[in-house]
Parts: sequence; structure tokens; C-alpha cells
Amino acid sequence: MSERTGLTPYTIRYYEKIGVLYEANRRNGGARIYTESEVSYIQCLNRLKKLGLSLEEITEFTRDGCVLDKIQQGEDLANFTPTLHNRIEILEKHLVELEAKRQELEFIISLTKEKLALYQELTKENMVNTR
Repeated sequence: MSERTGLTPYTIRYYEKIGVLYEANRRNGGARIYTESEVSYIQCLNRLKKLGLSLEEITEFTRDGCVLDKIQQGEDLANFTPTLHNRIEILEKHLVELEAKRQELEFIISLTKEKLALYQELTKENMVNTR
């Protein structure tokens, strides 16, 4: 499972512990058994984590499972309208936060470039003066 999803065994167990994942079925020896659907779901969780969503947001986002799979399997889209609106709200809020971080980073980059240019100019002047 770790190799297929990119998550460590510790992370998978932690997700089970906090309820992001249902506890997996086990073999007689205690090894966890995962279905293809569960592998797909864990890959989805991993993508949400890579988006930068918090575990709280991921838990809320995935409360109704993999809605896209359910719709593809023929379930009525209307059954998921509240879920879809909730996911839109989570993603819109997250996007606003990301935009704010980007503006902050652009400001920091700008300041860094100014400082770099200043120090490079001072270094050039110092080299000219010492010749």
C-alpha cells in the first residue's frame, strides 16, 4: 500500500486512528488488506494533502467518501449536491489562503531581490575602490 500511494505505513495507520480512513480488514497474521477502491481512496487523500489541505479539511472533504466514484457507478448526482457545495466551499477557502500566501511570497521575493541588488552593487563599488 505504501509503495502504491506514496504514504508511509505510519501515516496510513495514523489516518485510520484519527478516522480519515476506515480500519482495514486484516489477514490471519494481522496484515492489512486493501481493495482497489481503498487504494484509490488513499491516493485521493494523498492528493488532497499535497494540495495543502489540513487533516481537518481532508476529513470534512471526504466525509461522504469518493463522490466521483459513486456518481460514475450510477448514483444520482442530486444526492451529492450538499457534499459538492461543501467541497467547493473548502476549496474556495483554501484557494483564498493560497493566494494570500503567494502575495506574501511575492513581497518577500521582491525584498530579497532588492537586498541582493544592493549588496551586489556595494560589492562592485568596493572592488572598484580597492583597485
